[in-house]
Amino acid sequence: MTATDHAVTLVRTAALAAADKLATDQLAFDVSEQLAITDAFLLASGANDRQVRAIVEEIEDKLRELDAKPIRREGHRDGRWVLLDYGDVVIHVQHAEEREFYALERLWRDCPVIDLPAEINWPTAPSSPSSPAAPAED
Repeated sequence: MTATDHAVTLVRTAALAAADKLATDQLAFDVSEQLAITDAFLLASGANDRQVRAIVEEIEDKLRELDAKPIRREGHRDGRWVLLDYGDVVIHVQHAEEREFYALERLWRDCPVIDLPAEINWPTAPSSPSSPAAPAED
């Protein structure tokens, strides 16, 4: 069994939304073989509580455009570790300190990684006013 196309679409859309709010260390796993309750996990980090909440809100906005609504949302008030459960996909947005301490990627390292869009690794600002924000195509 493998993650559904719908789950992969949600993960990639969420990753792009998180990148818009400067999330770091994004990583997605296909956990469909190990868990019956979901197909994929997305992990993302924010530098502080405010950024974590901004990342979460952007993810929710973009996934709402795909008619996806979270079944469960936990941790938003504290902004240290927010879990968004969309059924097919579970998204963890963590403060950098929580991410380092809990190291969820260690728990799922044997699961296949879901490729995320290259755009999530683009520079956040051009190096000069005339420089493109995206890397050049080969």
